[in-house]
Amino acid sequence: MVKLVHYCAMTLAAFAFYETMERIHVWIALRQDEKQERLEKEMEIRRVQQQLLQESKQRA
Repeated sequence: MVKLVHYCAMTLAAFAFYETMERIHVWIALRQDEKQERLEKEMEIRRVQQQLLQESKQRA
């Protein structure tokens, strides 16, 4: 009986650990995606700013 309870407890603990790790991995992946999107937006803004500066220098 003790072995059965021990087995069930270990199975439940392993499942809980797996679910927790899965959630952490998803959270990290989402954070990395958000960071990448933010960096891409910042690069696009810088590119447009440089383009506008060059156009204004050419007009002057």
